[in-house]
Amino acid sequence: MSTDDRAAVFAAVNEEGEEQENLWHEFAEADGLEDYAQCWLELQTQMLGDVRNGMVLLAVDDAPLAPMAFWPRQGCRPERLADIVERAIEQRCGLVAELGQKGCYGIAFPVQSETGLLGVAAFEISVRTQALLPQLMGKVQWGISWLELAIVKRAAEEDKVVLKRLKAAVDLLAIVLGQNTFKAASIALATEVAKALNCERASLGVLKGRNIRIEAVSHSSAVAEKMNLTRSIERVMDEALLQRRDIVYPLLTDEGQIYRQHEALSRQQAMVSLLSCPLYSGERYFGVLTCERAADDPFNETDLAFIQSIAALTGPALEAKFNNDRSLLAKSGDELKSQLGRFWGVDYLGRKLLLTAFLLLALFLFRAEGLYRLTADTVLEGSIQQAIVAPYDGYIADARVRAGDLVEEGEILCSLDDRELRLEKLAKESELRQLESKFQATDARHEWAESTIIKAQKKQLQAQLDLLNARLERMLMTTPFAGLVVSGDLSQRLGSAVEKGEILFEVTPLDRYRVILEVDERRITDVKVGQQGVLVLSALPSQQIAFAIDKITPITTAEDGRNFFRVEASLLEEAENLRPGMEGVGKISIDRRKLISIWSRDLIDWLRLVMWNWLP
Repeated sequence: MSTDDRAAVFAAVNEEGEEQENLWHEFAEADGLEDYAQCWLELQTQMLGDVRNGMVLLAVDDAPLAPMAFWPRQGCRPERLADIVERAIEQRCGLVAELGQKGCYGIAFPVQSETGLLGVAAFEISVRTQALLPQLMGKVQWGISWLELAIVKRAAEEDKVVLKRLKAAVDLLAIVLGQNTFKAASIALATEVAKALNCERASLGVLKGRNIRIEAVSHSSAVAEKMNLTRSIERVMDEALLQRRDIVYPLLTDEGQIYRQHEALSRQQAMVSLLSCPLYSGERYFGVLTCERAADDPFNETDLAFIQSIAALTGPALEAKFNNDRSLLAKSGDELKSQLGRFWGVDYLGRKLLLTAFLLLALFLFRAEGLYRLTADTVLEGSIQQAIVAPYDGYIADARVRAGDLVEEGEILCSLDDRELRLEKLAKESELRQLESKFQATDARHEWAESTIIKAQKKQLQAQLDLLNARLERMLMTTPFAGLVVSGDLSQRLGSAVEKGEILFEVTPLDRYRVILEVDERRITDVKVGQQGVLVLSALPSQQIAFAIDKITPITTAEDGRNFFRVEASLLEEAENLRPGMEGVGKISIDRRKLISIWSRDLIDWLRLVMWNWLP
């Protein structure tokens, strides 16, 4: 080789080395992921050799795969690599495929991490022999790690920024929650935001009615409500709240925002930079946080993201403190408005159905009428009750019935011991016979005076015998009528003494009854003689018996802490199986009234008494 040829070779080697050194320098100093991928692709093509086409597809920020770099930058034909790229994405492994021309192959290798597929690198390369393909695949596999490292590093840096922003937002939330009142919390938030973003002023406004009112300004405990600056800031807040979006002035991007008030305030304050972020909680926007900074230090995307994270975390806490500091009347009004909104707005079908049912029920109660019936406990008694008493002092000889037995008219209930009376009767009869003999003897001797005396003695003795016979008859106690023995049981007193006038039995007829109703004193004025009702007895729950009021006694009885009047009524129809002493419930028909007045009468009367008791 001649000297000129050697010089040319050395010059080419030096030039190639200088070009590769520049690429490595650009690769090391690459700012964005796109520049990084382009430098990596050019370095990779130099390492692989005879590369005709190359491209890198990456997925950035959860977006789908998109082309990031091409080689050559001008004249690349990525469509030749489309098929092998799709196969590499589907199979998630490195592939080599012949592209149709002899010695021309396509190489594709996926960029993967623990989170999934990050991208794909593909090359169209010419080789003299297939034996070189494994070596080329190894170079691509080793080179892919640079892309994976760059993507992971970029994600880590972004996570670091996000975590730093979230930590600052959480610290601000802790400061807000640590304050007792909304005023203190809003001042603390505005002051801390102003410090964190190096702002000249941070203001917090709350929606009251239809307009924003400033509640707190950084590094200040009072707000000058009548200052022009205050009104200008409030208009800026209204502008952001009406659009329901963050507004940065000067604008970061032109997205059709309306920023007239922001521009006016910026000019008024010597072209300061402005950032307004609406505060959102639950289902509504309730306030705005506005920051002002010097004109030479405009707000950027990082500042906007920081403010958004603060608003998302502190918004609900601020609204809760604001609502808690309001008066009870304001809270009640808002709650009523909210509930009415749920009734008349969308959704809440269950509440609408409940309200409709309640309105229909109220309409029915206030329009419908019903029979007002007064309920009272009742007892069935016989219309009369005959007492069987002891006619004389004596001893019980026999007891044939007891309480609960049915008796016929004239049936013997019991008898007293009549042995003494019978003995006395025998003595009187013997004495009478003796007088009869004397009378006959004197009459035969015509002793008229003596005969007259004996005759008088005979009449006296006969009267005594008649009295004894009457007493003997009364020793058998019988029933004056057919009925039921309601009291008296002498079966356990046989041979015991009884005194004259002592009640031995009580008998009542079975065909004549009266109903005794215990009417509460609060309702006695509703009851009138002649009113009718229906009685249901506990022993005959399936049978209704009509009655009519006969008498209202002006005497009360106390029972269970309440006073009752005794009202007597007679049955209007005959009923079988009735017995004295049966208890039940009677309902007296008073008149027809509104159903609501019937059901609410007790409550209304109680309220009247309470009001009368408490009113002076």
